Amino acid sequence: MKVDGALIDRLSNLSKLSFNDAEKDKLIVDMGNILELVEKLNEVNTEGVQPLIYMNEDVNVMREDEIHTYITKAEGLKNAPSKDSDYIKVPKVIQ
Repeated sequence: MKVDGALIDRLSNLSKLSFNDAEKDKLIVDMGNILELVEKLNEVNTEGVQPLIYMNEDVNVMREDEIHTYITKAEGLKNAPSKDSDYIKVPKVIQ
């Protein structure tokens, strides 16, 4: 894959970012270096190597489901800046 100004322009449009000419030149160099590294990794002989699915040999290590009451409603609402009976009031974020 060739990294050039057209590719940077397309990627910047897709990501809704804007770059000046100096930043575009730096991105061309950096992305070229990243692609060289990936190509270098493709040279590694992986024949006979099983894919790594898990980082350790443990299987289904889960805790037991236990019901705990850590704080009461009153304790949870005690430090709320604004509350209404059993709920914490927050500013509206969706219009």
